[in-house]
Amino acid sequence: MNEASHLTKRQEIALAIASGAVVANAYYIHPIIGEVADHFGVSHARIGLVPALNQIALALGIFLLLPLGDRLSNRRLATICVTGQTLSMVAMTLAQDFALFVAGSTLLGFFTITPYLLPAYASKRVAPERLGHVTALIASGAVLGILLARVGAGVLAEHFGWHTVYWIATGLMVAVTLMLPRIMEAREAGAVAHGSYPALLKSVFPIVRTHTEVLLSGAIQSLNFGQFVAMWLGLSLYLTSPEMGYGTDTVGYLAGIAAVSVFSTPRLGRWADRVGPRKARSMFALLQLCGICLLWPLGGSIITLLLPLFVTNLVGPGIDVTSRMTFLSLQPEVRTRLTTAYVVLMFSGAGLASFAGTATYDRFGWTGTCLLLVGMSLLLSALASYARRLGR
Repeated sequence: MNEASHLTKRQEIALAIASGAVVANAYYIHPIIGEVADHFGVSHARIGLVPALNQIALALGIFLLLPLGDRLSNRRLATICVTGQTLSMVAMTLAQDFALFVAGSTLLGFFTITPYLLPAYASKRVAPERLGHVTALIASGAVLGILLARVGAGVLAEHFGWHTVYWIATGLMVAVTLMLPRIMEAREAGAVAHGSYPALLKSVFPIVRTHTEVLLSGAIQSLNFGQFVAMWLGLSLYLTSPEMGYGTDTVGYLAGIAAVSVFSTPRLGRWADRVGPRKARSMFALLQLCGICLLWPLGGSIITLLLPLFVTNLVGPGIDVTSRMTFLSLQPEVRTRLTTAYVVLMFSGAGLASFAGTATYDRFGWTGTCLLLVGMSLLLSALASYARRLGR
C-alpha cells in the first residue's frame, strides 16, 4: 500500500459521519413509535413489526450483501446500499398504509450494511499503527448517530410531526449517497476475491474455520452488545414501573449518557494500538464487569445509577473496537467476509438478549435482570482473558 492511498483525516471524519447517518435510520422509530402507531391506526403490538423486521432484514442483508465487499469495489457496494436506503426512506415517508411503511422499513434494514463495510474499507487505507484509532473513529460516528436519532426524532416529532423526521433523514441519506463516491476509491488496496456469488457466500465458512479467532471475537461482542440491549430494556421497564415511578422521558434522558463513548472510544482505540487489542479488551471487560456489578446495589436511585451506566457506556464500545482489531489486521481480501461472521454473531446475541432481558425482568424483576447481566459479563470477561492468553 503506497502512501498516496492513505485516507486523509478529512476523509476519515467523513466516513464516520456517513456511518452515523446510516446507523441512525434504524433508531428514529424508537421515540416516535407510539405516534406512528396512532397515525396508521394499529396496535402497539402490531407496530412492533417495524423494528423487528428491520433487524431481521439487517441480519439477512449482512449475510447476503456484506461478503460482496471482498469481490466488488467497496465504493460501488456502499453507493448501491445507501441509494437503496434512501429509496426506502422515501417509501416510509410517503406511505399511506401500514403495509408499505413496514415494507420500506424492512428494505431499509436489508440495505444497512455500510456501517459494517466502512471499517473493513478503511483498514485497507490506513497505516497499521492507526488502525485502532480510525476503527474507533468510525464506531464513534455510529454511536453519535444513534444518540442524535433517539433525541432528535423525539424533539422534531413533538413540534413538527413524525413525517418531518423521515423527510430530514431522507435528506441526510441523499447527502451521504452523493458524498461517499467522492471520498472512497473505486479500487482499494488489497486483492479482491473472484468466483461466482454463491461460491463467495460459501467461502465465508472455510475462511472462518481458517481464522477461528473471529468466532471468539464475535462471541465476545455478542455478549457485549447483548448485555447492553438487555440492560436498557430491563432499565426501561424498571424505571417506569410503580416501584420507581419515572416516565419514559427519564429513560430517554439517561440514554444521553452514551455521549461519553463518542469522546472516549477514539482514545481507547489509540491506547489499544499501543498495548494490543487483546490486552486492552480484557481490561475493558473487567472494568465493565465492575460497572455491571454496581447496577443492583446502586439501583435504588436514579442518581446513583449514573455511575454504573457511565462505566458501561465508557468501555462497551471499546470492547467492540478491540474485537474488530483482532481480524481487521488480517489479509485484506478476507476482511469483509470475516466482518460478516462477526456482525451476524453480534446481532444474534442482541436478539437472544432482547428476549432474555425482558423475560427475566417479567419473572424476577430488576434483581433478576442484574443477575443475568452479571452472568453475561462474567462469561465475557472469561472469554476475553482466554483470547488474551491465546494471542500471546
